[in-house]
Amino acid sequence: MRLTRHTDSALRALIYLGIHTEEAPARITDIARRMGMSEDHLAKVIARLSQLGYVETIRGRDGGARLARPASEIVVGAVVRATEDNLNLVECFDPATNQCPIAPACALAPALDEALTAFLAVLDRYTLADLVAKPRGLTKLLIA
Repeated sequence: MRLTRHTDSALRALIYLGIHTEEAPARITDIARRMGMSEDHLAKVIARLSQLGYVETIRGRDGGARLARPASEIVVGAVVRATEDNLNLVECFDPATNQCPIAPACALAPALDEALTAFLAVLDRYTLADLVAKPRGLTKLLIA
């Protein structure tokens, strides 16, 4: 399984915001530069994270973004579910578009569904606080 660039960017933006300890919000320009992302793409990601309630955005010259809730309340699995547009690993996961001729008798789909469930269950055990628990190395790379 491969996460979309949108989800990857969302997780990395949240990590950045999780270690950003300044009073002033983090600027999109700074996050994009430090994370090697396009500012336009990151602006869309931050807008989505704001809609989902993970990020608070502040407009204006001194604006930017910051976490809208404590890092300990941001579950990685929930972020992945909310930012991935499609977690269907194979065509038959979507009954509306399934044209697989062996779907009714196939044992692969249940195995893949079990694997996806396990993947998300592992991510559900982690919060943003876990990902930024040792911020010293991250801070050196991203903030300094």
